Amino acid sequence: MAEADSQQPLRPQLGGESCPDGAGAARPPTMEQRGGRSPEAADGEAEEEAPPESPPYFLLYPGHRGAGLPPQSVWSPPGGAALPVLLLSSPGPASGQDRAGTHPNYLMANERMNLMNMAKLSIKGLIESALNLGRTLDSDYAPLQQFFVVMEHCLKHGLKAKKTFLGQNKSFWGPLELVEKLVPEAGEITASVKDLPGLKTPAGRGRAWLRLALMQKKLSEYMKALINRKDLLSEFYEPNALIMEEEGHIIAGLLVGLNVIDANFCMKGEDLDSQVGVIDFSMYLKDTNSSKGNEGDGQITAILDQKNYVEELNRHLSATVNNLQAKVDALEKSNTKLTEELAVANNRIITLQEEMERVKEESSYLLESNRKVTKQDRTADGLALSEARKQLKEETQLRLDVEKELEVQIGMRQEMELAMKMLEKDVCEKQDALVALRQQLDDLRALKHELSFKLQSSDLGVKQRSELNSRLEEKTNQMAATIKQLEQRLRQAERERQSAEGDNRLFKQEFGDKINSLQMEVEQLTKQR
Repeated sequence: MAEADSQQPLRPQLGGESCPDGAGAARPPTMEQRGGRSPEAADGEAEEEAPPESPPYFLLYPGHRGAGLPPQSVWSPPGGAALPVLLLSSPGPASGQDRAGTHPNYLMANERMNLMNMAKLSIKGLIESALNLGRTLDSDYAPLQQFFVVMEHCLKHGLKAKKTFLGQNKSFWGPLELVEKLVPEAGEITASVKDLPGLKTPAGRGRAWLRLALMQKKLSEYMKALINRKDLLSEFYEPNALIMEEEGHIIAGLLVGLNVIDANFCMKGEDLDSQVGVIDFSMYLKDTNSSKGNEGDGQITAILDQKNYVEELNRHLSATVNNLQAKVDALEKSNTKLTEELAVANNRIITLQEEMERVKEESSYLLESNRKVTKQDRTADGLALSEARKQLKEETQLRLDVEKELEVQIGMRQEMELAMKMLEKDVCEKQDALVALRQQLDDLRALKHELSFKLQSSDLGVKQRSELNSRLEEKTNQMAATIKQLEQRLRQAERERQSAEGDNRLFKQEFGDKINSLQMEVEQLTKQR
């Protein structure tokens, strides 16, 4: 029971939940666990396997008691995707036998799963951010940098170390060099990488190769061609490496989505040899409230995705049609050749039939002459009769040989006719398939035209919105200028009011006493009256 608990996959803990062991973070396996024996080690038949070359990849999410860290807010990956399942091997408080149950292959499986989930998040985040950005990406774009870091980790997983004079060396440049042998189009990239002056290490050449393949929009095609040749990859990778397992095919399929991205890199002056490949997990932690985008941008993104998918499908169908057309041409050439051979065989049969008729006539003539000779002169020379019989026997044998050859030629003719019928049937089937493919191609072209029209209409709406925004900005600028003028007038009126109040105070100070005396005199005069 303890062994089953120690090998159970653990999910990362969110804020508000405590970790299973109360420490708030998953602990990496000990040296005994990483170097554990297989179940057959108890019988002394299996040798102890070496620990993995690279440590497992873990994502640690502390809870509310996690090593004194503050509580974490609720978060989700970009686009509202599901949380990645990260397999963690948690050591239990059991005996040494339980600790020995953690096999290195299990740790490698954990690493593959974690790298595949990180590749999914990286590719999805890169596509979404690039489409929202709406421009060509360069080497300073952070999601793009993280994507190359994740791809480098995937290519380095399970890589065999090569011994050199300076020690052991691991480089994924060796497997990437094989691509030009599998796909001739990749030879241009490899030659460009080798000609770059600033690259001195194999790691730098591998990073430059990944960037050039992404610019060429052939990274998925090259990776699929490389992963399908496991007989060549076994020289560079362990049997349980990510590239050698099913996760490699999944990542190669995910890379197809990057064909919608336009990237432009300047390799000169960029230090690719000394880059540190550290995955920044904070880029994939995003608040759920900020994951909603505008509906218009979503529609434009969907239309662009459909357009790129239709173009990719159109390219594959065009290649299929070209291959089928080449096969049809080859079959037509073979059909023409067989027709010529059949005509030659027919001519040969006709010649043999004519020769057989001639031999029959000669034989009948000889027999008739022999009969006449026998009737007229039975006392003819026996030597002439024996010679005639010998000649008759030779002619009969020649006739039998001609008949056998005629039968052989007739059989060959029947076989050729059967082969011709089969070839005609195959050609008809290929032509029907070609017609169906052309119909599908026409439908796809119509769909592409419709999508292009929708895209143009959406672009027109965007232009109208931008023009409306520009007019609103002009009106806003005019209102701002009017407000500034009014504020200036207000400040001037305020200054005039303040000056008038000052003059009023001075006037009151100068004539206040006189006014009071005059008021008193007026009051006295009023009283006297």
